[in-house]
Amino acid sequence: MPRLLTQCAKITLPMTVLSFVCGLLLALVLALVQVANIKGLKQFARFYVWVFRGTPLLVQIFIIFFGLPSLGIMIDGFPAAVIAFSLNFAAYNSEVLRSAIQAVPVGQTEAAYMVGLNYFQLMTRIVLPQAARIAFPPLFNSLIGLVKDTSLAATITVIDMLAVSKQIAARYYEPMPMYVETAIIYLVICTVLTKVQSYLEKKLEWKQPEDVGEEKPALSDTAKLE
Repeated sequence: MPRLLTQCAKITLPMTVLSFVCGLLLALVLALVQVANIKGLKQFARFYVWVFRGTPLLVQIFIIFFGLPSLGIMIDGFPAAVIAFSLNFAAYNSEVLRSAIQAVPVGQTEAAYMVGLNYFQLMTRIVLPQAARIAFPPLFNSLIGLVKDTSLAATITVIDMLAVSKQIAARYYEPMPMYVETAIIYLVICTVLTKVQSYLEKKLEWKQPEDVGEEKPALSDTAKLE
C-alpha cells in the first residue's frame, strides 16, 4: 500500500491535474471557435471533436507513443499520456462548454453590446462566468473519469499505481490483494472528488428570490373590512 500511495502522489495525481488543465484550456478554445462561428476554424474544431470522440482513448495513446516515432517524433511515456488524455478530454468537454455558453440568454449579449462592451469583455464578464456554473457538474464528472482513465498510462511504460501493482503481483503471485488495493485507492480519490463536487455545487447555486412560487396568504374577512 505505501508504494502504491507513493506512485499515486508522484504519477497519478500530477498526470490527472496536468491533463485536466491542458484539456480544459483546449476545450475552451474549441468551444469559443465554434460559438464565434469563425469560418475554417469552426470546421476544424468539429473535425477534431469528431475524430477524438469517435476513436478509443487507448488507441489514441498508442498512436502518440508507438506511432509517432515512425515519423521521427519521440515522446516519453508520461508526456505522451498527458498529451493523449488532454486531447481526448478537450474533445468531449468542448461540447460541454459550447452548450453552456449557448445556454446564456441572447438578451444579455445584446445588452452588453449596447452598453459598449467588446467581445472580450462580454465573454470574460458576462458569458463565461454564467457558463462556468452551467458546465461545472459535467466538467467535474469528466475529471473523476479522468482519474480512472490515467490507469491506461501503464500500457506505455508509465510506472503508475497499476503498473506497480502488476509488478508486485507478478513477484509475489498475489494479484487479488494488489489489484483490490489499487481499486480502493482509486475509489477513495473519486469519493473525495465527489464530495468536493457536491460542496462546490452548493456554493455555485443561483440565488433564488425568496417569494418566487409562494402564494400569499389570503386576507381574512376582518382584514378586508379594515
